[in-house]
Amino acid sequence: MSRLRSRRISVLVACAAAAALALTGCGSSSSSNQESQASKATTVAEAGGMDALVAAAKAEGQLNTITLPANWANYGNIIQTFQNKYGIKINNANPDGSSQDEINAVTQLKGQDRAPDVLDLGQSFAIGAANQNLLAPYKVASFDQIPANAKDAQGRWFSDYGGYVSIGYDPARVPVPPTSLKDLLNPQYRNQVGINGDPTQAGAAFAAVYAAALANGGNFDNIAPGVDFFKQLKATGNFVPVKGSAATVQSGQTPILVYWDYLQVSQVQSQVPNYKVTIPSDAAYAAYYSQAINATAPHPAAARLWEEFLYSTEGQNLWLQGAARPILLPTMVQNGTVDQAAYAKLPPAPAGAPQYPSDAQQTAAKQVVSQQWAAATGS
Repeated sequence: MSRLRSRRISVLVACAAAAALALTGCGSSSSSNQESQASKATTVAEAGGMDALVAAAKAEGQLNTITLPANWANYGNIIQTFQNKYGIKINNANPDGSSQDEINAVTQLKGQDRAPDVLDLGQSFAIGAANQNLLAPYKVASFDQIPANAKDAQGRWFSDYGGYVSIGYDPARVPVPPTSLKDLLNPQYRNQVGINGDPTQAGAAFAAVYAAALANGGNFDNIAPGVDFFKQLKATGNFVPVKGSAATVQSGQTPILVYWDYLQVSQVQSQVPNYKVTIPSDAAYAAYYSQAINATAPHPAAARLWEEFLYSTEGQNLWLQGAARPILLPTMVQNGTVDQAAYAKLPPAPAGAPQYPSDAQQTAAKQVVSQQWAAATGS
């Protein structure tokens, strides 16, 4: 499954790897050379092979992640498993932040030890970060198994896990279930509808706007009807301009949430009795988040090891256990390595293969939302 190229491992790298196994005699210059090699590596082969990459990552001893809530796609267990497996401490900053917060941290903390090493971004934000030359090219061993439309050809970002935009609701407060996005315009849902924050900042909220566009005559080239939909939703008094979450559903502030299906399940359904989740009948919008490595990551070896871990069968199944659909799911189903119990629990998906906007379409859509959202919703 891997596509490792033939390589020549230098004496210094081999020596540093041995040092990480508690042997002696190489010295700190070898470790520095190994870490330098990792910072330039675009594949695990260029890092000296998996053993050398693990040794270099252990020598660094830390990994800086950002905006990874423990209950988001099973990241709590993913982080703990990685730490236990490699003995590398993970520092997870701003767990409730947005994709834009991640990009801001890369630029504002450049050159600092606390800068993020790796990013988990909405795809439109990943494309933007790549266009700003903020991301390091790196192709995980399973890179060839990732669909072409779900990765940057240079490996600056690649899709990781995803799902469908869905409508979730608390039946105790919403006696008439909404089954479509257009249903949400009904006055009976006054002061009830929320999304995951500002779509100019958060990938999940941006996806909600894209789904609304598809439900209202728009398409991947035209997201404006989605912005208009939320303008109408605000005008009717139904849209609540807060960051929707399990807490706002529990409190009754947003008993209806337009959000990713897997996060409705893993974050909200576990907290709200009888919470219901449905994919709207008028918009089957699916998308993936994307992984990326900071081009100036303070821990470049640990960053690359993290990505290799996430795209291993173990890492992919951990996302699946969080009710998300990992990007390598079709491959794992085919080769029999999928966690069958977790796979069987996924929310039913619409018939047919999901379609995704291209890089150019997402970039253009993001610009439209950035220009129109505040005026349309007053938020």
